[in-house]
Amino acid sequence: MSSGNHLQWHSASVNKTERELLNGHQGGVIWFTGLSGAGKSTLANALARSLYEHGVRAYVLDGDNVRMGLNRDLGFSEQDRMENIRRIAEVSKLFADAGFIVINAFISPYQTDRAMARHILSEHPYIEIYACCSLAECERRDPKGLYVKARSGQIPHFTGISAPYEEPQAAEMTIMTEIETVSVAVDRIVTELEKRHIM
Repeated sequence: MSSGNHLQWHSASVNKTERELLNGHQGGVIWFTGLSGAGKSTLANALARSLYEHGVRAYVLDGDNVRMGLNRDLGFSEQDRMENIRRIAEVSKLFADAGFIVINAFISPYQTDRAMARHILSEHPYIEIYACCSLAECERRDPKGLYVKARSGQIPHFTGISAPYEEPQAAEMTIMTEIETVSVAVDRIVTELEKRHIM
């Protein structure tokens, strides 16, 4: 018998609506996806700063940071990547329930994994943003020197080189990071949040 048969959900004495009233805005999730070097972390942190200046409670979950803590036991196989995204989605659900706008910056290369995250977070406002950038430009930027290592075989299962990246087919927004400035992109996202009455 699995341990799940002995678990019981406990309701909180302060509900999501009350927490959102205290914050003055809804909780929700912004999920950046794209190749390494596409600009996800840059956009996520610029957005977090903008939201802070608007008085909005937000928190950035970044791929490297999460893998250095919560998900440090995971590798980069397809199965581990799926578990990485599942855990992030569950953590995001807690943040959103607390009334925060959680900003995720993860390669999240597989359509099925992104669909799973969207399903886990289906009770909350959710905006998937594709940070679109050509592989050639990502390799030119190579901020962490990862593409060089991947090309030389030092990093196996590297997205875009030895592992696939499946482009989003139904993202709420696409940001062409080779031609769109960070400030313009952030303004577009904030406008979208306002239009959806999330903030």
